[in-house]
Amino acid sequence: MEQIIIRKAIHTDLPILLEFEQGVIRAERPFDKTLREGDDLQYYDLKGMIDADHVQLLVAVAGTELVGSGYARIEASKSYLRHQQHAYLGFMFVRADFRGFGVNKLIIDGLKNWCKEKGITELRLDVYDQNSAAIKAYEKVGFKKHMIEMRFGLED
Repeated sequence: MEQIIIRKAIHTDLPILLEFEQGVIRAERPFDKTLREGDDLQYYDLKGMIDADHVQLLVAVAGTELVGSGYARIEASKSYLRHQQHAYLGFMFVRADFRGFGVNKLIIDGLKNWCKEKGITELRLDVYDQNSAAIKAYEKVGFKKHMIEMRFGLED
């Protein structure tokens, strides 16, 4: 296994990051029947994330290949919470051939370090309740289940 390096994403990473985004969408589609159909679905403004001061978009690199990604975005927290801001984590993706080697942990560790530098003490993320593999990966690095979002589709 090659050494994995974690670094900030740059604009030349965009073609591969767009592929990763489609990988995230493919992985999540079975868990969310509210996603619209079509191949033009996008979740993220990746170029904007690379340029933003309140977002840290990291990539995992093995040799010269991108093998994973993830971001932390600083957001205002609800007024009733102890913390005024938190970091929302997303775009957590690891190529299938690199899963199980701790790449997700390396990315999250990099994001945690950036958050600490920014004075952020709370990390949040969303995961589909039926996505047991993702839940296990997040619990493995210290996340705990906190709240369940529920929905009721009037047209279901």
